[in-house]
Amino acid sequence: MGESALHELAPGVWAWVQGDGTWWVNNAGVISGPDGVILVDTCATEARTRRFLAAVDEATGGAPIRLAVNTHQHGDHTYGNSLLPESTVLIGHENMRVALAADPLIQACPPFWSPAPDWGAVRRRLPSVTLRSQLMLHNGDCLVELLHPGYPAHTAGDVVAWLPTERVLFTGDLLFHGLTPLILMGSVDGALRVLDWLDRFGAERFVPGHGSPFGAGELPSVLAAHERYYRFVRQVCESGREAGLAPLEAAQQADLGEFAGWADSERIVLNLHRAYADLDGTELDVFAAFQDAVAWRGGPLPTSV
Repeated sequence: MGESALHELAPGVWAWVQGDGTWWVNNAGVISGPDGVILVDTCATEARTRRFLAAVDEATGGAPIRLAVNTHQHGDHTYGNSLLPESTVLIGHENMRVALAADPLIQACPPFWSPAPDWGAVRRRLPSVTLRSQLMLHNGDCLVELLHPGYPAHTAGDVVAWLPTERVLFTGDLLFHGLTPLILMGSVDGALRVLDWLDRFGAERFVPGHGSPFGAGELPSVLAAHERYYRFVRQVCESGREAGLAPLEAAQQADLGEFAGWADSERIVLNLHRAYADLDGTELDVFAAFQDAVAWRGGPLPTSV
């Protein structure tokens, strides 16, 4: 299953960091105080979510999980929602709720990954509270600000959890650390624009959606790497469109250069599908994009779920 552990970032604040952070293996967060526990995301499978919740129970002395927020709709951050207590209030962006309600993968996962994910005994559970731009949560003296950037980036319903006193920022999948970002269901322009937005928080500790947490000193290099990658995606898209190439063909001809060593490099195909759709003003075919990613890789995408 891969090594997973809680990493304390401040008194009562932890990051749940799972394994290598590749497909379906996400990070989550825990904020404990006098009013109980606030979670930031769950996990993809029953097994991974139960392991996470057991660690939370041990770290917090069995404190009740009062609130949980989903940073976006993707299943690695949401499928474990149904394993939370019924009394837990679940929160997400309004666009995230709509997208999770329509997500077909929780019921039948297509053969794009190997081994095929085993979700276990999870069911679709949607947020009962939604936000449009911001929502403030209070746990004793701890303030947790839930904020939407105002435009699509990783998805149309991204939310960060910002702890201004502790200077901790849970970014969800607006940031990946050490592996290939994914913007298939978002926007190239938004993914670039959100980097400045994240920088302006002035956080001291960052918890990306995937990869290891990092400090403020590493932020400039992390943001710069994301920017270079997104601009690379845009350049390959524009050159490919000018040459009459489809996204898969453009990806096959592209030299990944410095990004070749990043895990999940096949996401270049998925991200190009998004870039082409943005450029052409067309609807994106997610199923076709994943078929092309499998073709680019020469087989199913590897998982460890």
